[in-house]
Amino acid sequence: MLSQENRLSFFLSFVSLLGVLLIWQFSTLPQASRSPYGIPDGNTEYQRLMGRSAATSTVKSDFPTPGMFARNAIEVLHAPFHNNGPNDRGIGWQLGASLLRVMIGYGLATLVAVPLGFVFGLQPVIQKALNPFVQILRPISPLAWMPIALYTIRDAELCAIFVIFICSLWPILLNTAFGVASIRREWLNVIRTLEVRWPQRIFFVLLPAAAPTILTGMRIGLGVAWLAIVAAEMLVGSSGIGYFVWNQWNNLSLSNVILAVLLIGLTGMALDATLAFVQRSVRYAE
Repeated sequence: MLSQENRLSFFLSFVSLLGVLLIWQFSTLPQASRSPYGIPDGNTEYQRLMGRSAATSTVKSDFPTPGMFARNAIEVLHAPFHNNGPNDRGIGWQLGASLLRVMIGYGLATLVAVPLGFVFGLQPVIQKALNPFVQILRPISPLAWMPIALYTIRDAELCAIFVIFICSLWPILLNTAFGVASIRREWLNVIRTLEVRWPQRIFFVLLPAAAPTILTGMRIGLGVAWLAIVAAEMLVGSSGIGYFVWNQWNNLSLSNVILAVLLIGLTGMALDATLAFVQRSVRYAE
């Protein structure tokens, strides 16, 4: 049974969705055509001159209505993994290509950032020495790296992975360093007194203690990575959900663009929920 708070939250979410759909519906209704020169729309000679019937006095919006979008979405999602060539691939195939790139770049960033974050957290001198470089590189937009990556790597696929790597590296690195540096001094003194070896210190004390903070950085890094891959694929991709959005825009298929935007949001929410579940499972009470 849902609690009263959950039922109220569900009701408010439903009402909000209904409100968005109603606004969408009314904003895409046909509107009365207007002459830029003040000539009445009912003027027969004017209507014929403009190539329209005299009875035609409304103009349809180019933006799809909710009904049109729903019909198009059902048609597209009916065969999401069809592949009829580079320019005609299903949206499921495109989404999978983006996820693969994200997982490769994000995985590499995690493998680099977590050990480096441990070094930063345990060695304040190294952190102070390298922190200025991190603070300079961290705020750089991922897309600003694209020209350099294209010139040096000369491979669009590897460039997209590099963008994911470089933009998800910093949140994981900084949160790992903060988590390790925040470990209680008493615990560190105990493991020094017991002369615990470094592999055991890391895997049985430091890593479990810093895990919640590390996973927070990983959640932030994954969100940034998912944002960056869409923009990167718009520029250099020949596949992926970002390429799909740009290609459908060029084809003036706004329904497909809206569908892709919704799938991007739902996929990002699913990825974040997965890491949130893992983060809750590693929390502990001191």
